[in-house]
Amino acid sequence: MSAKTAYDIIKGPVITEKSTTDRMEDNKYSFIVDKRANKVQIKEAVEELFKTKVLSVNTLKIQSKPKRMGRFEGRSPVKKKAVVKLAQGERIKLMEGP
Repeated sequence: MSAKTAYDIIKGPVITEKSTTDRMEDNKYSFIVDKRANKVQIKEAVEELFKTKVLSVNTLKIQSKPKRMGRFEGRSPVKKKAVVKLAQGERIKLMEGP
């Protein structure tokens, strides 16, 4: 993998009911990340972007699903999701409510 910036690795947050519960109870944040990024690169990117201390990174691959739009059939793209556990007392202010 060539030199990627933190913005190239972290694509965006995952905001679902489960990710919100994980964030509030276990201090875990979910992100969609680059498919080729490894756990070390994801950890460094989160620490650089949000100025926090990351304890662990778990990754999973989201398989594509069949999609239709009228008579046209296709598949959704394959994505990679990372669940990042932050140190006690650390927060990502952008993902917190007002």
